[in-house]
Amino acid sequence: MSPRRKKKSSRNQTAIILVAAFLVLLVFLLLRWNERQKQKFVRYEAFGISIPNGFKIHGIDVSRYQRFINWNEVKNMNVRNISMNFAFIKATEGESLLDPFYKRNWNKAEVHKMTRGAYHFYLPDKDAAAQAKFFISAVKLRTGDLPPVLDIEKVNKTKLGAFKGSIKIWLKMIEDHYGVKPIIYTNADFYDKYLGSDFDEYPLWVAHYYQPHRPRISRSWTFWQHSDKGRINGINHKVDFNVFNGDSTDLSDILIK
Repeated sequence: MSPRRKKKSSRNQTAIILVAAFLVLLVFLLLRWNERQKQKFVRYEAFGISIPNGFKIHGIDVSRYQRFINWNEVKNMNVRNISMNFAFIKATEGESLLDPFYKRNWNKAEVHKMTRGAYHFYLPDKDAAAQAKFFISAVKLRTGDLPPVLDIEKVNKTKLGAFKGSIKIWLKMIEDHYGVKPIIYTNADFYDKYLGSDFDEYPLWVAHYYQPHRPRISRSWTFWQHSDKGRINGINHKVDFNVFNGDSTDLSDILIK
């Protein structure tokens, strides 16, 4: 082959490589654009917040701060096909504090056929086993309920190794009792800083507000608390809004059997 032909062949190969690279980049950008379109927030004046698009299952979480709730109004509110499908309800805190509205909320949510879950606010300077036993004594889960939740937001002065070890005690005791892996609730920064890969086997309910597309966390997540300023019929105080990362079949798969 003449030098001229070799040079022409080399130029052709370079052009093919450049075109292929361009097409790969184009596909990547289109996929990212499509994902961002799905996660675009849409403003709902009736709820008082913007809600991430592309999710089918929405819910709230409540505690004594919402006081008396009209669960019938919560259940029946529907705005442009957005309604509340589940509720996480605070049950316990530390070794002995029962949320004063827990029993009422727990029973009323069931009456109005709201998928419900109970959570424990963990205090790292209290005994982990005592906290687990207290939660177990207060929360009786039934078929169709969400898995129990560990709400962990503080380290206080606990050393990191002891902190992680105590959390694992609580999680194991709860899993052994209820026969299902508990969900961990925390914010994205706290998870990355204090929990990380040691707890990646547990479903995650992540709090990360005002994000334009999705929570900024590298691991997979099951629930996303995307706002703490929502409004809803039947509740006279602001309330946290959440989305479930999946469809109705996925949600059914994680419920207590």
